[in-house]
Amino acid sequence: MTHNQMTLTQLWERAFLDKRPSLGLGLFRIAVAWTVGCHMMPSFLHMDDNYLSTAFKTQNAFFFPMWMLQLVARSPDWVVWGFVVLFCVSLVTFALGWRSQRSCILMTCSCYYFYALNNYHIGTLSFDILLVTLFLMCATGFHGDFFSVDSLRRGKDGSHKRLQPFFIQRLLQLQLVWTFWYTALSKITAGGTWLTDNPYYYLMRYPAIGVVRNFPGRAFLAQHPAVCYELGIACIVMEFLMPILWLIPRTRIIGIPLGIAFQLMLWATLHVPTIFLFLFPPMMLLFIRPESLVEWIDARRARHATQGRAILLYDGKCGFCLESIKRLRVLDLFGWIDPLDFHVQPDLTRLHASLTPERCRSEMVLIEPNGRLSGGFVAFARMTRHLPLLIGFWPLVHLPGAQWIGTRVYQWIAAHRDLLHTHAACQTNQCALPPHSGPSSN
Repeated sequence: MTHNQMTLTQLWERAFLDKRPSLGLGLFRIAVAWTVGCHMMPSFLHMDDNYLSTAFKTQNAFFFPMWMLQLVARSPDWVVWGFVVLFCVSLVTFALGWRSQRSCILMTCSCYYFYALNNYHIGTLSFDILLVTLFLMCATGFHGDFFSVDSLRRGKDGSHKRLQPFFIQRLLQLQLVWTFWYTALSKITAGGTWLTDNPYYYLMRYPAIGVVRNFPGRAFLAQHPAVCYELGIACIVMEFLMPILWLIPRTRIIGIPLGIAFQLMLWATLHVPTIFLFLFPPMMLLFIRPESLVEWIDARRARHATQGRAILLYDGKCGFCLESIKRLRVLDLFGWIDPLDFHVQPDLTRLHASLTPERCRSEMVLIEPNGRLSGGFVAFARMTRHLPLLIGFWPLVHLPGAQWIGTRVYQWIAAHRDLLHTHAACQTNQCALPPHSGPSSN
């Protein structure tokens, strides 16, 4: 093997065959689910106009073969409604990361079905991009390794370090690069007139209901064609330049913020599809080295270990509690909590003066580094402030009346915890034993 062949082999392996942490892909799954939902759900509000037998159908023979379009066009209305239900269920399960790959496949099939049933008024390019992204996400289950129900079901701490093949993330990067270069090339080749004419100027002079928003400065641009031409050329340069900045590791720190700002500018000035705001910026974040994310997380964990962690007291003799702690470690990305079996602490007052074994048996107890003590539902509410993967619950637990309701629900569950013994982890059923037969648990 020659030196050049060896170099190409090493480059191929590094680009596509390496195994690297899948943390970024797990977070990207959330962005994909949000984008697909924002793309599809509004169209379901107009079923009669878009999909049902009475709708005017605009078929896309460029994307689908004719036999498929004809087959889908014969769908009775009950089939259409069935795909609506399938889409909604699979969208939720994919966003939550429950059987994430299967959910992605079902969601993608639903999207393809509706796209074949009736092309969208927003045009084909943005939806074609979205469907390609979904196809790549269907090819892997790695996006369920992190921030997902699947990761909680596994209950293994350190899932953010789990190594997986990197090729899907690389292909998503290349998809974004080609999308930008394609749009730039289309402006200067074939039917593109951005070099010889001034399309940006014409956009500024469109009617109010057109593609351009009424942003501050539009009236000025509509009166200055020279400025519009220069902005159009700058847009082309940006679309050519930004992918190069993303591909070079040393310039990503400039290219990623620049790309996100560029997308926000497009969204603020034009009525662009949702992928420009919800999909492309998270796609740019895929260029961040996964190892850098892991190093940042480990640094946060080390800082909490040095400065002091919060102590969460639990019942180490309860199987259900032990399983819950395993899942809590997955949620505790930055290592803020140090779980402690209260049975191994002979003098609980050394941790906090008000602690008693009876309280630790009746509810989980959280002692924060500053000495603040809370238990039950309040302890859970406090954890939503510090555990990144529980941050979605933070607004809910602080709604008016949430603490009153949550505390009483928690107390009812604690008083009837014997109902939990259908759980496979509770093999000893200690909570169901009479008080004199053994210790009770959470």
